[in-house]
Amino acid sequence: MSVESLISRARRDVDEGLVPSCQLALARGGELIAFETIGEASAASRYTIFSVTKALVAAAVWRLVGDGKLRYEERVADLVPEFDANGKRSVIVDHLLLHTAGFPRAPMRPEEGAVREGRLARFATWRLDREPGTSTEYHPTAAHWVLAELIECVSGQDFRTFVTATADGALTLGSGDALDLEIGGDPADIGTVERGDGDTLVIPEISGDLLLRYNEPAVRAAGVPGAGATGTAADVALFFQTLLHNPGEQWNPEVLADGTGVVRNAMPDPYTRVAANRTRGVVLAGGDGFESLRGFGPGVSPRAFASPGLGGQVAWADPESGLSFAYLTNGLDADLVRAFRRSISLSKLAAAVR
Repeated sequence: MSVESLISRARRDVDEGLVPSCQLALARGGELIAFETIGEASAASRYTIFSVTKALVAAAVWRLVGDGKLRYEERVADLVPEFDANGKRSVIVDHLLLHTAGFPRAPMRPEEGAVREGRLARFATWRLDREPGTSTEYHPTAAHWVLAELIECVSGQDFRTFVTATADGALTLGSGDALDLEIGGDPADIGTVERGDGDTLVIPEISGDLLLRYNEPAVRAAGVPGAGATGTAADVALFFQTLLHNPGEQWNPEVLADGTGVVRNAMPDPYTRVAANRTRGVVLAGGDGFESLRGFGPGVSPRAFASPGLGGQVAWADPESGLSFAYLTNGLDADLVRAFRRSISLSKLAAAVR
């Protein structure tokens, strides 16, 4: 399969008006083999990468675990006493990474989470919906706000600084010529999608005020740790290459191998009804034939790992083919099924590139 077929499929949705713009990138061997921008954007445009951000935060946690500064079995409340309120004592770091923490819809406004005082005050109000570790349910942002606080506690740095530095270090040690991948930052310099001349392209209106708030500079600057990083598809694809190759051993090899390759949560997902196949931070395709329900296209190996995102956004890497793929868009399709099918179709074509 050719790169041209992949680009043609991505262009179709832009031509039909389903999304205003998109970027896609393929990489192998630590180098880009394709990078394309389609629609109302340029190659310099940076996108809000939504839940793909979770892979960046997980990578920062892996770095701290490898350095002996954080333990997966550590109770959150032992490091963050404010979290202990309302029966949350049993929540450990693993629960946060595996989406088994038991508070999937706990609220946090980006402006609250942007500062420690706001995070801690909100943590104290949260209650459990279910006992931690007993079931799986996707935590869109809540668990990663807690991970952000833990990163600050044990690293001594602002979580945005530490997460960005982890990605920066990995890309610098790899072949990335220019880093444009960050979480948080100067609100004048980042946007949901940004033209080369600095004009911000807004997300097309859909139902749900929360998602539209990502057009606000203050929300983007907050660096929502579960859904608020900013970058190009090329940056994301190259970052996933670093997870394959670990240049300069940025991560402890055993910790990285565990984080990208060992399923720790195989409980059935309440929406897809298939095993969640979650590692400590990403999702594994698995060999049971249900890889498409986990955000991959057919054709990836069982060892492929991914971090899917809203609107059909997706990023994955496959240790067997050596490929990594990223697709970003600023079009939040109100038809969630169509967006899901888009990411599957694009991933299938990407996996077939030789």
